[in-house]
Amino acid sequence: MGLEMIEFHLDGRSGVSPYQQIVQQVRNALRLGLLREGDQLPTVKDVVAALAINPNTVLKAYRELEHEGLVQAKPGRGTFVTRTLTDNTLAAHGPLRQDLRRWLTKARKAGLDDESIEALFLTTFRSASQEGVA
Repeated sequence: MGLEMIEFHLDGRSGVSPYQQIVQQVRNALRLGLLREGDQLPTVKDVVAALAINPNTVLKAYRELEHEGLVQAKPGRGTFVTRTLTDNTLAAHGPLRQDLRRWLTKARKAGLDDESIEALFLTTFRSASQEGVA
């Protein structure tokens, strides 16, 4: 069990509620193998301190993850991952991530800011999904 703990980030522009963002970030970390069985989620107190959000928001996110069977709260000890969402495509993540980093570097050199990069990625992703490409 590594000491590397997930760090949550909130995006006020996303239109996604803070608790939903936390749930999604945990799911993504489980899917990408960044969180494994037995790993501990940050304490509610730590998340509240880092993100300056209401403790109930964090509790709601953790309760939803627990309801989905992904984490388990152990009173007095914390919240721990009980299963992951990784599959056998995990081996492909490394090379794809490198390709994506190269693409991001090109996008930044072309003068795109984070918001533009995100917009370009999402619109391309959605149109490819609709065309049945992705």
